Amino acid sequence: MADGYGFGGEGDWKTSVLLRTLKVMSAGLPGGTSFMEDYTYHLRPGQEVILGAHMLEVCPTIAAGVPSCEVHPLVIGGREDPVRLVFDAEPGPAVVVGLADMGERFRLVASEVDVVAPAEPLPNLPVARAVWKPRPDLRTSAEAWLTAGAPHHTVLSAAIGTEELTDFADMLGVELLVIDAGTTPRQFAKELRWNQAYYRLAQGF
Repeated sequence: MADGYGFGGEGDWKTSVLLRTLKVMSAGLPGGTSFMEDYTYHLRPGQEVILGAHMLEVCPTIAAGVPSCEVHPLVIGGREDPVRLVFDAEPGPAVVVGLADMGERFRLVASEVDVVAPAEPLPNLPVARAVWKPRPDLRTSAEAWLTAGAPHHTVLSAAIGTEELTDFADMLGVELLVIDAGTTPRQFAKELRWNQAYYRLAQGF
């Protein structure tokens, strides 16, 4: 991935294509871009964050410093203990993007987030990981993400943002839903209904 290759876990070709596309879009820009998925959630009221990871497949371009190279048991798969890079993602603004197959068309869903440093060391999670606070908050972001039918696998990018994704979606004629600091569940649901009507009418009768 650090060389710009697309990757999608478990044969996820859509995310692989999306990752390659965002890698090309962000070439030469500061910040990294990586395959990602929600790994677990910290649900303490007022401190809600998402911890993203994926076994051994997280791109070091998002690392906050030089990754360490470590050997740990994999537990699953019946294979030898693999060497893996272990690091935390660089704090700062980023976007988490998913590509959903709606049957007759595709939908991009982008969630604006703030990557943060882990609140404490994570010695029992020896993989590359990112911790982020979704905007406007975890509850609203999760509801909007699920309402949009957004996928489990995503691309995390600190190199590009909503503006670039909007231009990209406009050029391709692809739907883009953005979850940001101003999102409310009611307005988001309305936008989904409007988009469904628009993209159906845009195909013609």
